[in-house]
Amino acid sequence: MTIELERPYSPEIHHSHRDVNGGWLRPAVFGAMDGLVSNFALIAGVVGATGAGRGAVVAGFAGLVAGACSMAAGEYTSVKSQTELMRAEIAVERRELARNPEGERAELAALYRARGLEPELAERVAAGLSADPEQALRVHVREELGVDPDDLPSPMLAALSSFCAFAAGALVPLVPFLFGAAGLTLAVVLSVLGLFGFGAIVARLTARPWWLGGLRQLALGVGAAAVTFGIGNVLGVAVS
Repeated sequence: MTIELERPYSPEIHHSHRDVNGGWLRPAVFGAMDGLVSNFALIAGVVGATGAGRGAVVAGFAGLVAGACSMAAGEYTSVKSQTELMRAEIAVERRELARNPEGERAELAALYRARGLEPELAERVAAGLSADPEQALRVHVREELGVDPDDLPSPMLAALSSFCAFAAGALVPLVPFLFGAAGLTLAVVLSVLGLFGFGAIVARLTARPWWLGGLRQLALGVGAAAVTFGIGNVLGVAVS
């Protein structure tokens, strides 16, 4: 006779989710798009004003370095400030839980009643969650502040993502001039492909049609570059 031991229950996983709280996607997307568009527009403006490829190399490198550093510093400061504000509000909630645990439990029960639970069930759920102070803190922070105290955005990750993405995007229109190109033709081709490609990748990450994201970003980038090239061309003629 075979005796089967009872196996511990483990829930069946039917699907998975992408990381939406890491703090890397927004600065990476913004950095790549901004780097490509702004440096392409800068290079187009220089070529439109001077007609020389050498000036485009200098301007392109300057735009890449300055833009990447500026983006990284800005992202670090903004995410750091946001995280510090979140931590300060979490500390407020922690003090309130220590000072008035019954009031916080009642507040949690009222929240669950408002979401449709029966009063008695809401009271039991709130009492169970409030039994552990750390668990109670996590629940209150998620419910009242809308953030996960265990997964706050990383300022360093945001800065690094922004720096690398901006540099990668800014390098795309610069590549032809590094190999001796004098006109904008190759830079335009690479930038168009890059804009469409970046837009398509972002659209796929956000579960939107890839072609729609690609065309949207292409239209925005080409529009910005056209305006800058036109201004550079006008200024170049005026100076000459």
